[in-house]
Amino acid sequence: MKRSYRGTVAILTGGGDTCALNRSIETIKNVAYLLDYRVLGIYAGWKGLLGDGFIVDISEQSINGHIGGSILGSSRTNPYKEGQNRVDEVLSNIKRYGIDIIVSIGGDDTNGVAQRLYKEHGIPVIGFPKTIDNDIKTQTMHHLQNGQSVEAALCPGFPTAARNIVHLTASLRTTAMTHNRIFVLEIMGRDAGWLPASSALGGADFILVPEVPMTEERIQRFYDLVRYMHDHEHKDIIIGVSEGVRWWNEKSGTCDVIMESRELDAFGHPRLGGVGAMIANRLREEGINQPRTQVAGYIPRSGRISEYDHQVASALGQMVLKMILHEQFGHMPVLDHMAPFREVEAYNTKTIPLASLGNKGFPADVYYDESRFTVTDHYREYLSMLIPEPPKLPQKIEYSKFLPD
Repeated sequence: MKRSYRGTVAILTGGGDTCALNRSIETIKNVAYLLDYRVLGIYAGWKGLLGDGFIVDISEQSINGHIGGSILGSSRTNPYKEGQNRVDEVLSNIKRYGIDIIVSIGGDDTNGVAQRLYKEHGIPVIGFPKTIDNDIKTQTMHHLQNGQSVEAALCPGFPTAARNIVHLTASLRTTAMTHNRIFVLEIMGRDAGWLPASSALGGADFILVPEVPMTEERIQRFYDLVRYMHDHEHKDIIIGVSEGVRWWNEKSGTCDVIMESRELDAFGHPRLGGVGAMIANRLREEGINQPRTQVAGYIPRSGRISEYDHQVASALGQMVLKMILHEQFGHMPVLDHMAPFREVEAYNTKTIPLASLGNKGFPADVYYDESRFTVTDHYREYLSMLIPEPPKLPQKIEYSKFLPD
């Protein structure tokens, strides 16, 4: 017997992939299906609504929410791209496929498109947060143990990426110890230092974030501290650095990002990269023994979802059911406050207007120690909720020379 539906919900994923996408799709699909909606997948983000469209029916599709990536593919397509506006194609396909509600899973760029469709054309949209950079303004509060509170952020995809960076950093330590070597670990983080800062839980000795520009004076102090640690404390040093750290440029007299390529994506972002190699080269010039660069690359966003991330994506996905029932369009479900694993439930969620969406930087005034180039205990407290069992860090044996009789 052919099933009748009350309407059609379409889901898309845009931007970079994370390990939380499939769990988000799975939960949203399940709650929409329970409400008697047909559930369609828009393949490859907003690109799936261009041309003739690329739409798939996932109403009864089994989805494994434990694995990373997205079964719906992804792209950085911007139908509002300057000089190439293709919004008419999007609107035409929404009508052609009978789409009543769009759930847009993505970051600020992807959900910015959803917000414009809602505002300018009245398309019923629900935004859904996703990013490994954790730089979406989710208005999630972190109540510190000292009684103070700070506006933090928590996006599905980040907890798993942070866990992966913690384990990668801890793993590098064994090689660094063996060869008495410095490793500069370059980590994704265009405008926010949330992810690079997570390397602290993996034992990173120094951390550089975009929120604190590396002025000429700070650069010299940074190298002085690295040199002191290398000469007087231990030679195995790990430096976690954001790819988007702002570095002093003598020619321009300003602090700029280091770009791998000036080619821009559909949302106007250049490709960053190279700051890790630059730092290692400077250390080499100062006579440091064979510093090495390790680029984390796509490792943070790959693999299987963490338990905490799985719980967050599930809680926010369940909130979508309530939003559909109450026709709360033009909004996004977010976590109300940071909580331990057992408290990451639907009752700890709220919705915020997509109109208030924006970038949320790493709160360096609370989470970062500028004088020591590392994170504070407050950020370690934040991370401990996401990663309750961090890896045990290796301990170096301090030998004394054996002398013959």
